[in-house]
Amino acid sequence: MSLRAKLLLIALSTLALPLAGWLFVRQMEELLRHGQEQTLIASARAIARSLLAIESDLPPPGAALYVHPVAEPVRIDGFDDDWAALRPFAQSAGAPNDAQKLKLLLCADSDWLYLLASVRDATRDRVDASDPDAARHDHLTLTLERGGVVRSYLVESAAPGSFDARAVTGSDDEALPAVLSGAWQDDGSGYRAELRLPRAQLPDRLASTVYDSGAPAPESAEPRRLLARSQALSAQLAQFAPQEMRVRLLSGEGWVVAEAGRIAPASAGSSGSRLRWLENLVYRSLIAPGLTQAQDFAGGLPRIAAPEVWQALSGIAATAWHPAATQDQVVLAAAVPVQVRGEVRGALLLEQAGDALPLLTNRALLLLIGASLFALLLAGSVLFAFASVLGLRIRRLRNAAERSMRGGGPLDAGVVPLLASKDEIGDLARSFARLLDDVNAYTEYLRTLASKLSHELQTPLAIVKSSLDNLDHQAVSSEARTYLLRARDGADRLGAIVRAMSEASRLERAIAGVEGEDFDLVAVLRGCIEAYAPLAAPRRVEGELPAAPLIVHGAPELIAQALDKLFDNARSFTPESGWIRLTLQAIDGGAEVRVANSGPTLPPAMHERLFDSLVSVRASSASRVGEPGSLRADAPHLGLGLYVVRMIAELHRGDARAHDLADGSGVEFVITLRGMSRRPLAST
Repeated sequence: MSLRAKLLLIALSTLALPLAGWLFVRQMEELLRHGQEQTLIASARAIARSLLAIESDLPPPGAALYVHPVAEPVRIDGFDDDWAALRPFAQSAGAPNDAQKLKLLLCADSDWLYLLASVRDATRDRVDASDPDAARHDHLTLTLERGGVVRSYLVESAAPGSFDARAVTGSDDEALPAVLSGAWQDDGSGYRAELRLPRAQLPDRLASTVYDSGAPAPESAEPRRLLARSQALSAQLAQFAPQEMRVRLLSGEGWVVAEAGRIAPASAGSSGSRLRWLENLVYRSLIAPGLTQAQDFAGGLPRIAAPEVWQALSGIAATAWHPAATQDQVVLAAAVPVQVRGEVRGALLLEQAGDALPLLTNRALLLLIGASLFALLLAGSVLFAFASVLGLRIRRLRNAAERSMRGGGPLDAGVVPLLASKDEIGDLARSFARLLDDVNAYTEYLRTLASKLSHELQTPLAIVKSSLDNLDHQAVSSEARTYLLRARDGADRLGAIVRAMSEASRLERAIAGVEGEDFDLVAVLRGCIEAYAPLAAPRRVEGELPAAPLIVHGAPELIAQALDKLFDNARSFTPESGWIRLTLQAIDGGAEVRVANSGPTLPPAMHERLFDSLVSVRASSASRVGEPGSLRADAPHLGLGLYVVRMIAELHRGDARAHDLADGSGVEFVITLRGMSRRPLAST
């Protein structure tokens, strides 16, 4: 992980402040909401007590059939299209075993009471009600009760369409009609019967049973009271309803029997703030409690089935928050039980709209968020800037050290930046500079070691050789002659080493004064390849040269000498069945010469040091090749050949590098040549 990322993570610790503030604001919001809930519950209980005090006609206990109000007459055709809006509120009104078979819907306008009975019956055994044996076929029995008068009707039809349901039991009292007109329709799942009777003959109670000839199980149903919205109760509620609140009185089954008041709409200026959308988003995401479904408390519902209502109907007051019609408001609903002599007769639901962003909470939250974000951004910016500057200084120091190590020449401690800095980075830079000075001194010592050794060994070596020459003229035993030959062989090898070191020193001095010329590099490489082929046998020597001449300004004899040393190095490490490949290609501003060979790869630690003076990997490499003859016992290897190659490449404003082949089959040496600098002509 980078330094900037670490400091940014540290900056994120400032988020503890807004987190603590957020928890405090939420706790304060909960307290405010709890107080508002208790206030609304108290208001609802006061209204409920007021209704009891004036002895209002409260909903009766027990199950009832709800009569929905409708504004327009319902067409009696047996289809339920006109009942689509009321379909979710269908009631099971039959006997206990008919609960899943029979569904009833009742509605009324100013003139008629309408009834839709939907029966699930897959068998089809239909006859007209006038059939003498009609009671043994599929039919529906409808029982009406009004003012003590009870009358039952046989609802049955042999075919879809209109029918008349005639009374089969009961007196001929005019309180209830003798005939009910209706319509019958069949479908794949059963049948529907749609009936109507005059509003003036509206029954007090109603019961219905289903007879299925395929599974006869006759059972009588208990008549249920009809329940509808009461205008008188609504007027009484309007007297007690607080301003800008909606109050609804519910029966024991959640049916709305009275309603008064309305929820106050949002004020005109509440949505004019430019940041209102942001305030709403922050408040609803971070502060507002979970809201219930708004449709559970929607206006105009005939029945409220929210969990809070059922809790109130069980005798325990409850509250709920749900969204309002506008985004700027929420609605608090309080449901309290309405009890008469300890018996729950219904529930009172009181709703009040409020600003979705209470002033105190909103201001505190916005100030907290603003201050926390500002502190976080400020701390993050400062730490990010500090980390960027610190990282930049460290990268400058790293790049300077890498340039010094990769340069190949003398290490220059003067390139180390930040030496004048007074902080810890400056101390590190000065330590790097001292380290580079020490390494440079040691490296310079290694570079001059060859010339020093060759100079110092000349005289002792001459003494040893002259002494051996004198011994050759003396009479010595055959055993001593063996040691004499060994000593002369060692002296010759030592002489070869001294000559090699002297040659490197002379070449290093000669390079500085060589004169450049324009020559064809392709011709030089072609001649070298032709000369190397017999020397490398049985190894293959391959060449890849451009067809056109490639003119370079430099020293062709030095380039040929560098190629000789690379070829000798490649031949030493290439097995007899291997290959050596010389490639020349033009690059922007110069040329690249590549000498590749099959064989062992380079040691990982030697890639950067391979072209330094007195560095050699031949012994370890030879052991990996596994060819005892790949190194000659009489050929000293001081690690000067590749050092000379690098000096020749640098003379031509290039460099020398080595790497393993991509497939791991060998090694490739690359020399980049951009030509020697042209010296200005001397004036005559």
